[in-house]
Amino acid sequence: MTTSAAALDTIRSEVDRSLRRFVDQRRPQVSAPELAPLIAAADDFLAGGKRLRPAFCYWGWRGAGGGDDPAIFTAAASLELLQASALVHDDVMDASDLRRGMPSAHRRFQALHSEAGWHGSSEQFGEGAAILLGNLMLIWSSEMWRNSGLPPASLAAAQEVYDHMRTELMCGQYLDLLEQAHGENTFDSALRVALFKSGKYSVEQPLRLGLVLAAEAREPWIDRLCEEYGRCVGIAFQLRDDILGVFGDPYETGKPAGDDLREGKRTMLIARTLSAASPAQAEVVRGTLGDPALDGAGIDRLRQIIEETGALVACEEMIKEYLENALGSLDGAPITAEARTALADLAVAATSRRT
Repeated sequence: MTTSAAALDTIRSEVDRSLRRFVDQRRPQVSAPELAPLIAAADDFLAGGKRLRPAFCYWGWRGAGGGDDPAIFTAAASLELLQASALVHDDVMDASDLRRGMPSAHRRFQALHSEAGWHGSSEQFGEGAAILLGNLMLIWSSEMWRNSGLPPASLAAAQEVYDHMRTELMCGQYLDLLEQAHGENTFDSALRVALFKSGKYSVEQPLRLGLVLAAEAREPWIDRLCEEYGRCVGIAFQLRDDILGVFGDPYETGKPAGDDLREGKRTMLIARTLSAASPAQAEVVRGTLGDPALDGAGIDRLRQIIEETGALVACEEMIKEYLENALGSLDGAPITAEARTALADLAVAATSRRT
């Protein structure tokens, strides 16, 4: 397999195929007509995505000597079910209206309730149904991982990593809620949330999973590579996400322009802005960040302040620095040359993306 964009397309196709096969095998368990909207929502949420997490897992596997076993695509695809579960729950907590250009799960179920004229609160039904959908995909992620077909010794060696990754994700979600509740943040506190909520489970842990699956042991060099490469790419990945949440093209991101500003997300970008802002600028940021009624003019003003304080340029420079450090950590790592090239390509793809 080559390590170009075509290789990522191949991984994406194999992961998509594995997900479709897994969900199709589960349909008889959820065949009641009343469950059709739930399964349709799962199908839609699993249909999109960049599949970067499975790609990091796959190239970890290949890097540690794993062969062309199709079961690795099934194991790696389980990360997409985990990701889908996290996105559904995250949208509920953030009261987001859109995800990938479509109504978020809770808005989708809210509309179902409203259009059917059912009893009770449509909003409460939507949130409850979305939580259950997220839980279902979380359960399925464990099933898919456990029944991937990889050797039992490989799965046993990597189980601790898999469990720890999920724990980090849930803790990160709580830290994110806590950060918003505190109403003020520092760059270091925002970085801690980003690492737990996104960076580690987007890059570091998927890579570690693949490496440990192939090596059937958690060797010291594996942790060293994952902490150096994975942490740097993970932070840069989240910094790019912060920037896209404010300056991204809605057509590319699938979310309204400046949605992170309306949701009041206390990101590393916002922390950097407040640390460099004048008292007048800081007052505007604190007074408008998190206002769900924030209009286009308000978003433009916040964007202007972010740029005027140098926060945008600073975050772009940090992305560049973290990327350079990540690429440097691959030099001399005891992995295959093919995987070294692929991981370098993935680092660039993850930190320069537009969605």
